[in-house]
Amino acid sequence: MNKTIKIYIGILILLFGGVILIEYSKPKPIDWRQTYNETHKIPYGTYVLYKELPSIINSDSLEAIKVTPYEYFDKYYNWQDSSYITKGTYILIDGLQNLDDVSSQELLDFASHGNDIFISSSYPPTKFLDSLNIEVKNDYSYKGKANLSFANPIFESDSITIDKGLNNIYFSKLDSITTTVLGYQKFEDEEHINFIKIDYYSGNIYLHLQPAAFTNYQLLKSDHKKYAASILSYLPDNTIFFDSRNKNSQNLGNSVMRYILKQPALKWAWYMALLTLLVFMVFNAKRRQRIVQIIKPLTNTTVDFTKTIGNLYYETKDHNNLIDKKITYFLERIRRVYYLDTQLLDDKFVHNFALKTGKENVETKKLIDLVVKLRAKQICTEDDLLTLNKAIESFYNDTHG
Repeated sequence: MNKTIKIYIGILILLFGGVILIEYSKPKPIDWRQTYNETHKIPYGTYVLYKELPSIINSDSLEAIKVTPYEYFDKYYNWQDSSYITKGTYILIDGLQNLDDVSSQELLDFASHGNDIFISSSYPPTKFLDSLNIEVKNDYSYKGKANLSFANPIFESDSITIDKGLNNIYFSKLDSITTTVLGYQKFEDEEHINFIKIDYYSGNIYLHLQPAAFTNYQLLKSDHKKYAASILSYLPDNTIFFDSRNKNSQNLGNSVMRYILKQPALKWAWYMALLTLLVFMVFNAKRRQRIVQIIKPLTNTTVDFTKTIGNLYYETKDHNNLIDKKITYFLERIRRVYYLDTQLLDDKFVHNFALKTGKENVETKKLIDLVVKLRAKQICTEDDLLTLNKAIESFYNDTHG
């Protein structure tokens, strides 16, 4: 390796090192995804809320629900006396909640037995809307910042104005008998209800439509935490069941394998079956050769056709016809290969033909004379045909054309 190449390699290494250094020294871009995940410290995560939740509600027990609400609360249901053996408050904070009807009904049942449900989401569960006789509306015409306030004058000073992560979704229809209005949102001059409480049998259901107020970005901004604290102050001081965004089997929610994978015995039987099938496929692929298809060679139909036509002419003893066709094909080959005019087969033609083929004039003249003779003969015999064929074949074999 010469000195020049070493210098080039050194420069290349320095360039790569410089690029890597620049990339690592660049500030990490802010992740503005609205995850509402309690483990995320990004602006729209809920890490701060999750850590402070026990002190805000004054609860000694905070349980993260990492399965669906149905799977979690169903195990606490006592079928003998139709009651729940646990008490507390269920909390869900998410931009677009994904509660199915089964889990939604389980939460309604849980609330009906004297428990509380708090959901802060831009779109409440459809099952809740139908069962509680409420409706929401999305006003797409309003964007920008909004003022979030309370109906109770005690919390007047806890109103805040936020400008990120908002949706102008509000309650457009309520059941006045069971519903209490707790808060509002105001975009420009339009004020609508965004926080309500519904009396549901022995329990309460709280629905809030601006989950962005509970994110890290808002709780750490100025004194915005007072708004979240005032909302949560409506909840009783008891066990908190926080619906985690980190589900243990998040991809199994609607899977047909859900029950099998939830049962240890069935789960391991399923895994063993898959493993056995995989091993079988691997070893079977190595040991068994793919079937080789037998391909029959193509038959030369041209040869068969020629033999058939030849036998036909031979059996009919039409020697003149065969001789005429043989001469015609021979002269056509002369025209095509040697570019000679075959209309007049005189001495000049013989001389030019001999030069083209590299044969002696005597041999060439003998062949041409035979052709002229047989063309003029009225009745040809089998011997004439054999003599012509032998002469032409000999010519083909001795020439390079």
